[in-house]
Formats: sequence, structure tokens, C-alpha cells
Amino acid sequence: MSLHIGAQKGDIAEVVLLPGDPLRAKWIAENYLESPKCYNKVRGMLGYTGTYKGKRVSVQGTGMGIPSALIYCNELIRDYGAKKLIRVGSAGAYQANLELRDIVIAMSASTNSNAFATEFHGVHYAATASYGLFEKATQFAKENGIVYKAGPVLSSDTFYENNKEAYKKWAKFGVLCVEMETAALYTVAAQYNVEALAILTISDSLVTGEEISAKDREASLSDMMEIAFGSIV
Repeated sequence: MSLHIGAQKGDIAEVVLLPGDPLRAKWIAENYLESPKCYNKVRGMLGYTGTYKGKRVSVQGTGMGIPSALIYCNELIRDYGAKKLIRVGSAGAYQANLELRDIVIAMSASTNSNAFATEFHGVHYAATASYGLFEKATQFAKENGIVYKAGPVLSSDTFYENNKEAYKKWAKFGVLCVEMETAALYTVAAQYNVEALAILTISDSLVTGEEISAKDREASLSDMMEIAFGSIV
């Protein structure tokens, strides 16, 4: 048993979906999985395992930010044998052509975090999606008429940025949107040689200032979830 996940060996599937919000993990399990069973309540970070079209799948909340995501991704892989991890979360648009509820599939993740500075002795690791999962996700989206954009994202340690213009530098270099966990997922997946992908729904825009409510976010998750499940069955 790990320090932060109170599951037994075999409770968690090799395929794990990773929302940041534990209540979203509960919502996904109850709305998409058959016979979901809660395997974790430690620190309120809910985790469930069930089946989707006959395939065993787990859903585990990771909390907000790189440090929290690193804890759960490490333990899922190291202690419970997770092999495919897919982040399903929200993001803030950095580009004018991204609208609310648009889907972004993250090819890579830059970060302003120092979480990996010691590991890489001050140089920067290019955190990148697993090509196999990326290909399956984009192919599923195309075949099912789901519009998406693919490209680089930023995993930021700062949710409330004091400099309201800071996003423009990232946007200039083609970064599509900002969120808080993908760089952690891609880096730890590479460390353990497992597959990882992040699929994101635009919930607000740094360009226009628009945003959707927390309640409306659940209703806007369907395309993202369809792609996520379509990537693993």
C-alpha cells in the first residue's frame, strides 16, 4: 500500500484516467463506468475502478498542481502497475482561435515549475505525450467528427498570475493553453517508460476573459471523455 492511495494490489487497472478534481473522478466513474468500485478515500482524493465496454479502467483524482500530480502518478505507476495514464482536465486558452469548450490534445508541456530542477541539474526536459496514445486520440476524434486542436501547453505553478500580459509570451511561441499538471504526468511517465496523454477542455480564455461556470464544466466534458475512452478501447 502506498502513502496516499489506500488501495490493495489489483484494485487499480492498468489504464487510469486522471482528473484533477476528486469529485470529477466520482462523476466520471458514475456516468461512464459499469459497476464502479471506490478503492480510495485517503485525503478525500477519490479513486474508482470499473469497466468500460468490457475493459477495466480506473479513475483517480490527482489534486491541483505539479507536486500533487507527481505524488499520485508516481504511486499509480510504481505501486499499482498503471501502464496508460490519461489526464482529463480543464485549461485556459492562450490563443484567440480557441473558444470555450474546445478540445486540446497536448503534444508537449512546457512549465514554469522548478519541480524538476534537481532531477535534471538545472537543464530542461522536454515533456512529451506518448505517440501511441496521441495517435489513437486524434484518430478517434477525426473518425467521430470531434473538432480538436493539438499542440504545446503550459503547466504552470501559478494559478493567479499578477502579470495579466504574461501569457502573451507563451502564446507568441505557439502554446495553446495553460493548466497545472500535464508536465508532471509526461515526465513521470517517461521515467517509468509507460504511456501518457493529456486531453483538455477549454474552460476560460486569457485572451477574451470569458469563462464557463463550475456547474457548466461537467456538461461540457462529453467530447473530452469520448476521446479519452476512445483512446483505450
